Amino acid sequence: MSQPSVILATASYDHTIRFWEAETGRCYRTIQYPDSHVNRLEITPDKHYLAAACNPHIRLFDVNSNSPQPVMTYDSHTNNVMAVGFQCDAKWMYSGSEDGTVKIWDLRAPGCQKEYESVAAVNTVVLHPNQTELISGDQNGNIRVWDLRANSCSCELVPEVDTAVRSLTVMWDGTMVVAANNRGTCYVWRLLRGKQTMTEFEPLHKLQAHNGHILKCLLSPANK
Repeated sequence: MSQPSVILATASYDHTIRFWEAETGRCYRTIQYPDSHVNRLEITPDKHYLAAACNPHIRLFDVNSNSPQPVMTYDSHTNNVMAVGFQCDAKWMYSGSEDGTVKIWDLRAPGCQKEYESVAAVNTVVLHPNQTELISGDQNGNIRVWDLRANSCSCELVPEVDTAVRSLTVMWDGTMVVAANNRGTCYVWRLLRGKQTMTEFEPLHKLQAHNGHILKCLLSPANK
């Protein structure tokens, strides 16, 4: 059976991952996942693979297969994996974990390729559209920019001390970033390119968006 043009994948504390035909609502594939609950799902831009971020591993499944077995397992994290995503050409994957690390994984080879120490539990990681910087937010309220070319932290800021950053989102053109925290606050910055080509943050707004901690913030994609 050919796969639908729009893939809908879901995961739950019931220890399953399911694939659905979004237009008809028909579930056409179920993967039993007894080892862990799933924290995050991400599909590669080419729709070939699905990454499941779990505790403490990441597993990669072939979207176009009926096999219940993953094509690759990534085991380097030691605690809940809270963030996962892919580079635009799906050559590598990034992840963030409650073990306090951000990691880079080459999808063409097993094992962790790069690791960055955030110390505090990492709740959220996003890839800058320039594909050369990762931005992470952690439980202690730190936001860090990781320069993948220099292999180091190029920028660090703390909007509110000891207030966990729960979610980050970057504008499609890389001109804006928003961080949401445990106190219901959203911070909005304009992203600028500094003299040393590193990203700099120019404050725009502080929004008291909600009365409780925010689970997710999201900027709209590009107009087509």
